[in-house]
Amino acid sequence: MTQDPHTIYKLIVLYMLGRVTFPLTRMQITDYILDREYTNYMTMQTVFAQLCDSNMVLEKTVRNRTQLYITEEGEDTLQFFENRISPEIKKDIDAYLKEKSMSLKNEVSVIGEFYKGTDGDYKSHLTAREKNQTLVDITLSVPSEEIASSICEKWERKNQEIYQYLIEQLF
Repeated sequence: MTQDPHTIYKLIVLYMLGRVTFPLTRMQITDYILDREYTNYMTMQTVFAQLCDSNMVLEKTVRNRTQLYITEEGEDTLQFFENRISPEIKKDIDAYLKEKSMSLKNEVSVIGEFYKGTDGDYKSHLTAREKNQTLVDITLSVPSEEIASSICEKWERKNQEIYQYLIEQLF
């Protein structure tokens, strides 16, 4: 990792993943890096691929979002090379994660995905997780792909209201 010109970007990704208790998406990390003009989009895609190839990061794709998890090897690497990230960058990342924590977490902990069922109907699978615990897991059967997609989009926007309504009605 020390000979790679992308080392600092890899360390920033590992540092960000190591500072949260939930996965971050490629886009969340890329947005942070691009907003600060550290590098460009294509370089970040290369960095993500190299981190995955070297088993420092695990990727999981959920409804067009690629979630990233730091692996044990990634944690070990970060621990060994963390001193190569400047204190200013660390401070900026920590402030960013503190400020955006709820919105970043909500993006990856609330998932709506749909698929065509064996019965011909479409299924909207809606979940909300907190830490490693599932709070809500609902599957709705609907007649069309458009409705299924719409349900998933609305779930991602209104999940807190829906969850609150369910709790009020069921308890």
